[in-house]
Amino acid sequence: MARDADAKAIKDAFRSLALKYHPDRNKAPEAEQRFKEIAEAYAVLSDPKKRADYDAGGFAGLEGMPPEDLFGGVDFDTLFGGLGFDLGGGLFERFFGGRRRAAPAHGDDIEVLLRVPLERALHGGEEPVPIARREPCPTCHGSGAKPGTAPRVCAMCHGSGQEVKKSQKRGIVFQQVTPCPACAGRGRIIDEPCAECHGEGQTTRSETLTVKIPPGVEEGMVLRIPGHGQAATPAGVPPGDLLVVVRTLPDARFERDGADLWCRQPLPLTDAVLGTELAVATLDGEARVTVPPGTQPDTVLRLRHKGLPYFGRDERGDLLLRLQVQIPERLSAAERRLYEQLRQLAR
Repeated sequence: MARDADAKAIKDAFRSLALKYHPDRNKAPEAEQRFKEIAEAYAVLSDPKKRADYDAGGFAGLEGMPPEDLFGGVDFDTLFGGLGFDLGGGLFERFFGGRRRAAPAHGDDIEVLLRVPLERALHGGEEPVPIARREPCPTCHGSGAKPGTAPRVCAMCHGSGQEVKKSQKRGIVFQQVTPCPACAGRGRIIDEPCAECHGEGQTTRSETLTVKIPPGVEEGMVLRIPGHGQAATPAGVPPGDLLVVVRTLPDARFERDGADLWCRQPLPLTDAVLGTELAVATLDGEARVTVPPGTQPDTVLRLRHKGLPYFGRDERGDLLLRLQVQIPERLSAAERRLYEQLRQLAR
């Protein structure tokens, strides 16, 4: 990229490269490291001050900058809006060891598998996803206590939920931390449990969410639905997220290979020898294909742009026909005479 590239050129280049190496899409061992490097480069080049520091002193000018400062001005969610990727939040912490903001803890994520037909991968659209998740009890509002009462702080652990035992041996102090036996690690004691949730503070609710599948969704792509994971403990902490792992359903007609589709096409021996024109099925309807004379077994014919879309790009893969030449197993008397004549001609 040119040193004088403007903000739009930098943004477009980053988006393209980040989509290529995002770990939800690219399972190569080096993909995660490449994604980190790309994100760090964008964080520098997209910020005028950081870019000036880099131009003046290279990476030495940015040495020691914590992740939250380096990425503080980058809105990854807006950059990748609508694609369903985890390009901030948990992924930011996992890759760069920091937080963009002092975000509160949250509940556990829920991961579900969604299988979609090839037509959905072609056009995109909405798919229902049934889930069962824990949420605050509507009767006690997550406290676990009977309405009109409240939990009390555990007198043994003073609300920490832990029991700490110390011992000393040969001048070395050992410390053992275990869940408080009085409150089972909760830090509070409920004298009168809620009849609805039996003191747990959470109930299980089944629901069906509508998830938007982008055109060209890739095999194994993870779509993140914020706030639809498990409820957190204690009450008031944000819930986790729903992670939808998308895979395509087996199809009797095609086999998926990224954005390309493969199809085994039977071909009579006479058509392989003499050539013919075939009517073949595609995701867009029927297409006509010319088979040249003398076609050999397992020849592959390519139908351009008849595959699936490339994710995030206005292009499509190809449909590849592997021709399976059919050798007749039984011949009529007339057919045998003709094949005998052909054999004589070939000598």
